[in-house]
Amino acid sequence: MVIREIEEYALIRPKARAYLCYTFSRYLHEKVKEGNIESIIAKLASLNEDLPLNKAIYVLDKNGIQISENISSNRHVHGKGLGEDRSDRAYYYKTLKENRCKLTDPYPSLNDNKLVVTSSFPIYNEQRELLYIICVDFTLENILRMVHPSSIDSTFGKTSKFVYGTFCIALSVVAIMMFLKGVLGFFHYGLEIKEMFESTILLTLSLAIFDLIKAIFEEEVLGKEKSHESGDVHGTMVRFLGSIIIALSIEALMLVFKFAITDPSKLIFAVYLILGITALMISLSIYLKAIKK
Repeated sequence: MVIREIEEYALIRPKARAYLCYTFSRYLHEKVKEGNIESIIAKLASLNEDLPLNKAIYVLDKNGIQISENISSNRHVHGKGLGEDRSDRAYYYKTLKENRCKLTDPYPSLNDNKLVVTSSFPIYNEQRELLYIICVDFTLENILRMVHPSSIDSTFGKTSKFVYGTFCIALSVVAIMMFLKGVLGFFHYGLEIKEMFESTILLTLSLAIFDLIKAIFEEEVLGKEKSHESGDVHGTMVRFLGSIIIALSIEALMLVFKFAITDPSKLIFAVYLILGITALMISLSIYLKAIKK
């Protein structure tokens, strides 16, 4: 479960960083007068209200020392942390190095050992010298819930997941039955060509259905975000159509042998099927070229 959340976080991280940096800029100016820390801390309460899923909000000075108490809805965290040295934390030295708003990789919290991420926002004086760094901690679960809300949080979402999960189970049963029927066909009929073709078709279709189940379960039940860059959005459909084309090609080949032996006058029907398969292949090629662009 944790691995899946880390993978999902990697996908939504740019979106999360952009949103958090925008939220910071609404309440905090990047440049302030030196020593004006009280006005900054006063604005953290409003920031805390705008980011209700945060774990803690606090301020670091230019040396990485925490100069404000934690602001948090968690009573075990709220009011603590003042004076702690955080100069060895990634959210401090990466912000110091890159001079911009940052969002860290997940790391284990020292308080409860849960995976958390930290967003940091640098504050400078008029001479562009670093004064403070505003930090907001989120648990990995909450940052995903905030930026990429899962439908599990709603009644309709729970019903939707249940329905999709039920369909996945039903399709899995169909795929397993087709697989078993195809495997048993080899042992039952031996080396008879017709039955071997039919068994191969069943196995190919069961693989296509399995690919479809995998895509539905990951995206609709587990809530995995679709990766547009890697082509996952279209990959499942392409694999499914490819499996159908293979199954139809095997069927066409079987019909050619069958009609050639029993009734050559019906070979035209096998030709029609082959033409249909050719049209499917051409259409799929055009589609693949289009999505590549």
